[in-house]
Amino acid sequence: MTAFPPRLPDQPVFYPVTTEEYAVKIARDWNVPASGSGFVTRFEVERSFIDQYRLEDAGGRAHQEYWIPAEDLAAFNEAIVGTISVVRRFPE
Repeated sequence: MTAFPPRLPDQPVFYPVTTEEYAVKIARDWNVPASGSGFVTRFEVERSFIDQYRLEDAGGRAHQEYWIPAEDLAAFNEAIVGTISVVRRFPE
């Protein structure tokens, strides 16, 4: 995978998180109950792009994320270095 899909109308922000632990919590504890499955991805983004956004604290140092407006997602995708890897799937 080389890009994230467009956000849905009710999803105005894309929230890439900074730790696998936090991504697992979201995928397993929130996405599975809401939709039946969850995925943890790993990817790199050009520093010059991501530095335009503030790192947000969503409940402690282990829960940090960037808030990328949906209208910036295409530019975010262009700033991805390499590919997006799925590293965990839930349920396993």
